[in-house]
Amino acid sequence: MTEVESTHPGEPHSGGLANRLNWLRAGVLGANDGIVSVAAIAVGVAGATPQLAPILAASVAGLVGGAISMALGEYVSVSSQRDSQRALIAKEKAELATMPGEELAELTKLYQDKGLSPQTAHVVAEELTANDALAAHLEAELNIDQADIVSPWRAAFASAVSFLIGGLLPILAIIVFPASLRVPATFATVLIALAITGAAGGYLGDSPMLRPMVRVVLGGALALVATFLIGRLLGTTVLA
Repeated sequence: MTEVESTHPGEPHSGGLANRLNWLRAGVLGANDGIVSVAAIAVGVAGATPQLAPILAASVAGLVGGAISMALGEYVSVSSQRDSQRALIAKEKAELATMPGEELAELTKLYQDKGLSPQTAHVVAEELTANDALAAHLEAELNIDQADIVSPWRAAFASAVSFLIGGLLPILAIIVFPASLRVPATFATVLIALAITGAAGGYLGDSPMLRPMVRVVLGGALALVATFLIGRLLGTTVLA
């Protein structure tokens, strides 16, 4: 068995876990935001006018702008996380270089706190320090893997692409269905898609899927109803 394998295939022991979870999280959130944001724009404009052209124009503008905004926001957020990780790594390197004895004692204490006897903890700390002192301290103290620093570019790309894919669903529903069915069909398409992404989020988080499904479906339904009513109000007053 290699070091990246596990006797429990469902457990995430392989390398690169932080990066994979980060872009999966960004992907699921991006898809949810794309579905809800673009659908809200589409049904809002549809509430104001039955004409397809303004509905599509607003929806496509929201799709492109939202994808760029999601990518930028994700990039900034994950860049801050990465910068923090790098700063902690640099600090740990400096401490190991200037006070190795204190760092060895600190590592020993950490393993004692995890349940090892003082003698065993000292032996483990010495062996790990001899092999790779920085990696040992980063893992035990900070839960950081140098080879798995989060990537802002990957998260931004996943967020933008998933937003685009999610946002295309309500646009396709608007195009495919006739004017008389446009709004209810978009509602149905969006709620089904949200149920799927909610279930996916629960699965990726290794938690029950029903609760996140209900959360995102109810939230999406609320957004659609609110924007449709606002569009209908504007369509019958301001635009009349």
